[in-house]
Amino acid sequence: MTVPRDKAFLTVVLRKGIRKGSFEESLEELSELTRSAGGVIVGSVNSSIERPTSNFFISKGKLDEIRIKAAQTGANVLIFNVDLSPIQGRNIETATGIRAVDRTGLIIDIFARRARSHAGRLQVELAQLTYLLPRLVGQGVIMSRTGGGIGTRGPGEQKLEVDRRKIRDRIGRVRKELEKLRIHQSIVRKRRQRQSFPLIAIVGYTNAGKSMLLNVLTKADAFVEDKLFATLDPTTRVLHTPGEREVLLTDTVGFLADLPHSLIEAFKATLDEVTEADILIHVLDISSSSWDLQYQAVCKVLEELGAHKKPTILALNKIDLMDEIQVRQFAEKFSDGVPISAKQKLQLDRLIGKIHSLVGKGNLGIHESTHSTPY
Repeated sequence: MTVPRDKAFLTVVLRKGIRKGSFEESLEELSELTRSAGGVIVGSVNSSIERPTSNFFISKGKLDEIRIKAAQTGANVLIFNVDLSPIQGRNIETATGIRAVDRTGLIIDIFARRARSHAGRLQVELAQLTYLLPRLVGQGVIMSRTGGGIGTRGPGEQKLEVDRRKIRDRIGRVRKELEKLRIHQSIVRKRRQRQSFPLIAIVGYTNAGKSMLLNVLTKADAFVEDKLFATLDPTTRVLHTPGEREVLLTDTVGFLADLPHSLIEAFKATLDEVTEADILIHVLDISSSSWDLQYQAVCKVLEELGAHKKPTILALNKIDLMDEIQVRQFAEKFSDGVPISAKQKLQLDRLIGKIHSLVGKGNLGIHESTHSTPY
């Protein structure tokens, strides 16, 4: 039986005086997230605020506008590009009669769709339970594995009513399971180190082309889809560099601007691939109108992970979508960057040469960044 797709009405909120890109850029990203969660977009509004209100985050007048327009479109879910407090979310639902999903809830929903491995599912469950706990109303909440729409896909047995104590107990058990997985992964990494296999992690904003790059460099078959967070579980393959030196290349989960700290905490087992890597390849989609915000977002997450000082190669991806003048400007802005097209397999020899040069230096424990920033 096919579950009907949600009709989503989007609200893009920007704070005055805080640089978060334009309404158009924010709406484009929220739209991509919504489509990745299986929603059909039926309308949208923008809201510019000085500061969030305690009741609804936005003004009462703007909420009335959303209620009217959403009802006219037949929307059954309101999606916001900001994080709402549990009280704000409940107040919005009460005032509009429509389910409200905030940014973190939307991202977790996408993660729930993408997780394939046991570790991935555990990490998604931890993120869901941590997010759900402060949002419980009354004695409990009914959660279904199949779900009834965006923001309702929950962990646990079907139609199982759980209370706060049971959720806390489950969070504790999931964390213990994830810690066991992290210990196992650490043992595997140490075995690789003893075999002298340098580990390179591909990082970047979601949908920047990381999986495509892994595939063309290693002739792998990692899943590639033009959707946000198409890759959730890490994929590791062998790359042969000049001189027949073998290195391990790992594709990682995509980053996002203002990635909630709770998600970073929940996905430590996956992000360990980044923190334990010898070299990072930062894939930047220079064809995106938001490339600068995406670049800064990735750098911010790397800093939060403590991985920002690792040797890093900046791959300026998707040059096939740009003209020569634009590519030259990016090459000048990022003097140590390598302009490439993973999809069209352009200038990958330069990237492999850069990898070979770093691996050949034999000083991978220094962890010094090798690319400059224009900021």
